[in-house]
Amino acid sequence: MLQRIQTVYLIISALIMGALYMWFPVVQDEAGVIVIEQSEPLVFGLIFGSIALTIISILSFKKRQRQFVLNRLNIIVTFVLLGVFVYRSLTISGETLVSEKGIGVLLPIISIVFLVLANKAIKRDEDLVKSVDRLR
Repeated sequence: MLQRIQTVYLIISALIMGALYMWFPVVQDEAGVIVIEQSEPLVFGLIFGSIALTIISILSFKKRQRQFVLNRLNIIVTFVLLGVFVYRSLTISGETLVSEKGIGVLLPIISIVFLVLANKAIKRDEDLVKSVDRLR
């Protein structure tokens, strides 16, 4: 059942998080001090934690409830990553650096959207299975 639509959503989410790590913007303040970078342990752990949860969720396609819970946990991890980005971005002073922060801060939001779409598809499958069980 790897051909279901939620698997496509989950693969897109994992690819987005992988792209976030590959093209991660190094955010610097006016003095040139690095505020956020990809090799920081917190950012690194959250990105790869999200990717790992997505892969585990894809591979547990036979257990829809577990998949649903893993996706919710992944959404929480991605929100924490987004919070780290926003907090660190807001600590940078100066309006001229706002445009230089890059699209990297927006990629977790796109990943969250795909995780929510996957959860909706999983819920739809679960409801379909329950309705068929009721008819037996």
